[in-house]
Amino acid sequence: MKISYLSKDKYEVEGIYIPNLLSNKYCVFDFEGTGINFRTEFITQIGAVIIEDNLNKSFNSLVKSPKPIPLAVEQLTGISNHDMMHAPSFPEAYSQFIEFIGDCVLVTQAGYEYDVPLLEKLCQIHNLPFIQNGIIDTKALFTNIHQEITEVVSTDFLIKYYNIDTSNLKRHDALDDCKIIGKIFARIIKEYEEQSINDFRILERLKVKRFIIPEMYLEEGNNFC
Repeated sequence: MKISYLSKDKYEVEGIYIPNLLSNKYCVFDFEGTGINFRTEFITQIGAVIIEDNLNKSFNSLVKSPKPIPLAVEQLTGISNHDMMHAPSFPEAYSQFIEFIGDCVLVTQAGYEYDVPLLEKLCQIHNLPFIQNGIIDTKALFTNIHQEITEVVSTDFLIKYYNIDTSNLKRHDALDDCKIIGKIFARIIKEYEEQSINDFRILERLKVKRFIIPEMYLEEGNNFC
């Protein structure tokens, strides 16, 4: 898989091939962090949910960040700097995460532009091997069959598009976000099935719009790209 960042609001992805969409074992994962610039931020929470035979198995862990969590992010995620005092280190949490996901194909939302490069960075910092599992980003999965859509394919957009009930789930909590992403993924996969598309294949470049950086995350001189 190759991701090329074209600008602050767009990237290209190519070289993806996930066969047998209807028969794979999937694990949805999501991170919360100190901010959304993967180059400068750190993970504070890992959530994951395995989807298999209508049974959901979940994983949830805080992750100690070497960087303080900004107040605005504390308020958004509910994760405080006090919580970080006794949180597992990244190597500890990552080891448990790797054991949990096994050989599942991973599913994420906006992961190609945030979660995946953030995880790659932290693995490099700690000299740990990066996951070898296939990874599907629901943004790219949706865009692949809906290139007529001009809006940013955000989580909120997909919730509205598929009329998904999230009333009992807390946004910006990694575990609850996984449950939301799982519902979104199921709806997109249903469309692939209806169109008799069995594989997720992006061999040529697919352009995907990136999410907009909220003002509260911006730092002077901080270039997201």
